[in-house]
Amino acid sequence: MTSKLDGEIIASGLQFPEGPIAMADGSVLVVELAAGRLTRVSPGGTVDVVAVLGGGPNGAAVGPDGACYVCNNGGFSWRTDDGFTRPTGPSTNYVGGSIQRVNLRTGTFETLYTHCEGVPLHGPNDIVFDNSGGFWFTDFGKTFEDRIMRGAVYYARADGSQIRRVAHPVLTPNGIGLSPDGKTLYVAETETSRLWAYSVTAPGQLAHEAWPSPNGGRLVYGMEGYQRFDSLAVEEGGNICVATLVRGGISVIAPSGELLEFHVAPEGYCTNLCFGGQDRRTAYVTLSGYGQLLAVPWTRAGLPLTA
Repeated sequence: MTSKLDGEIIASGLQFPEGPIAMADGSVLVVELAAGRLTRVSPGGTVDVVAVLGGGPNGAAVGPDGACYVCNNGGFSWRTDDGFTRPTGPSTNYVGGSIQRVNLRTGTFETLYTHCEGVPLHGPNDIVFDNSGGFWFTDFGKTFEDRIMRGAVYYARADGSQIRRVAHPVLTPNGIGLSPDGKTLYVAETETSRLWAYSVTAPGQLAHEAWPSPNGGRLVYGMEGYQRFDSLAVEEGGNICVATLVRGGISVIAPSGELLEFHVAPEGYCTNLCFGGQDRRTAYVTLSGYGQLLAVPWTRAGLPLTA
């Protein structure tokens, strides 16, 4: 089934928004990649800066301590044509990737991780917490004009005490999410438009498929034609909703691997979504190229996120 994402633009003028988080007070947090900051959009549409983080804040999640944990890719270079902005590669001022913890009351922040076992983080991208106080995150790697630096999936503790690489190499890993029972970790690859699944055997532990799996994951779905996958969110019933680039929209994929729905977005850089509102039946979608946050009524409830 194909339909349009019909909803209300609740914020505009954002500088490449991503990483939406629906808060209990009705506000929505977003990161602004091109501005290097974490921002709050109030229910009335007022936009306030929470913290200026620098680099390229790319994905975010609220942790068990109430702080916001941000995947910072270190910064992109940008191109804007007729009001449409898109990343074109690493920034000339690239400072390295990191995981940052932001105090939402004060806007102060600290850097938790920049390396794993001596290897630098190149482009942390998206993040999801489990129910054990830790979080999984993707590192996209880096894409240059003449080469791609492959990425990885990591698991880390929220107190900054431990980080481990759990899947590698992964080609441009982006969106990440957990199944409702927490036993499956989903990872979306951007350049292949593939959705992969890993069985979670313990906190921070994954089972791996044997070769010829290129990354230890089980292929759930691969999009036909030229598409690119970005971030994702999971519904309460287990469907995986993947923000899809090029023909922008939301691809709704069953855990069994069937494409159930495609919801067409107003632009090609439909990068992320989260669920909030009454009964979590509103999808907050980032339309990054034109800097907008869209609120769309959703037929099914989104999965409550662990924090």
